Amino acid sequence: MAKLIYVTNVSLDGYIEDERGAFDMVPLDDEVFAFHTDLVRSVGTFLYGRRLYEAMAVWETDAALAAKSDLMADFANAWQAASKVVYSENLPAASTADTRLERRFDPAAVQELKATASGDLHVGGANLATQAFKAGLVDECQLFILPVVVGGGKPGLPTGMRENLELLDERRFRNGVVHLRYRSLGQ
Repeated sequence: MAKLIYVTNVSLDGYIEDERGAFDMVPLDDEVFAFHTDLVRSVGTFLYGRRLYEAMAVWETDAALAAKSDLMADFANAWQAASKVVYSENLPAASTADTRLERRFDPAAVQELKATASGDLHVGGANLATQAFKAGLVDECQLFILPVVVGGGKPGLPTGMRENLELLDERRFRNGVVHLRYRSLGQ
C-alpha cells in the first residue's frame, strides 16, 4: 500500500504563510531545492488544494521557469511525471496534464487510491492536509522548518486535534533549514 505523506515548508513558529498570505519566507537554496526534487521524484500522485495547485502548475505551464537552470528543469520534469488530483469547488478546469479535478475530499476514495497506487501520494495545502489528518489517512509528515518567525498567518499543521508522531529522520541544511520526517501513530 502506498503512503500518504504531508510535506510542507513552515516558519519556525509553525506557519506556511504569513498574515498577508505570502509564503516567500526564505530565498531559494540549491541544496534544499535538490532535496525537494528528490522527494518529488518518488511521488506517484499529488493531492492538492486549489491554491497550492495553481502555485505549482507553473512547473508545467511556464517553460521559461524550467529553462532557468538544470536544477529547475530537473524539478519540473519530476513534478510533471506525477499524477495530480486537485480538490476545489470552484476551479473550472485543470491547467496541467494527468490532472483530475474533484469537487470534494472523499476519505474513502483516497484510501482506495492509497491501496491501488504504484507510488506514494503527497498531500499539499494545509486545509486539505487537515482533512486527511482528521480522516486518519496521513502516514508521514515531513516538515521543512525555515529559519524565520513570522508571528502569525496560516498554520502548517492541523489545529483542534491531536496527532502522535514518531521521528524517523532529520537533516540540517547549510542555510538553516531543518527537514524533519515523522511517522504518524494516529490520534
